[in-house]
Formats: sequence, structure tokens, C-alpha cells
Amino acid sequence: MQVYLPDDLYDQVKTRHLPASELLQQAVRAEVRRQDLLSETDAYLAGLLTEVGEPSPQERARAEAIARRVASRRAQQAS
Repeated sequence: MQVYLPDDLYDQVKTRHLPASELLQQAVRAEVRRQDLLSETDAYLAGLLTEVGEPSPQERARAEAIARRVASRRAQQAS
């Protein structure tokens, strides 16, 4: 397998003496794991929808309001 790196990235890897092969392996493992987790999440959500059905407009609105409050608190904590 050959991997292409843009010149600027190649230069950084060489300048910093980074282990390119090891980094690629870690990145590929992380991406495979991320995709597996997304698939598991999709399957879990599909199971929930089968079990309890689609949320009502009121339930959806309540969830969106909670999500906005959480995001607002996080933004306040970050600043």
C-alpha cells in the first residue's frame, strides 16, 4: 500500500522525525473504531424507534430546548 502526503505534511513528518507508519496505523484504527461506534449507535437508535416509536412534536421540542440549554452552558463555561 502506498500513501500520499501533500508536500507540506510530508515536510512536517520528516522535520519532526515522526513515525509515519505508526501514525497511519493509529489513524486507521481510530477511524475504523469511529465507524464501528457510529454503526452501533445507528443500530441502537433503530432499536429504540422500534421499541418506543418516533418522538411526538412536543417531545422533540422539549429535547431541543434541553440541548440548547446544555450548549449555552458549555459556551458560557468555555469563555
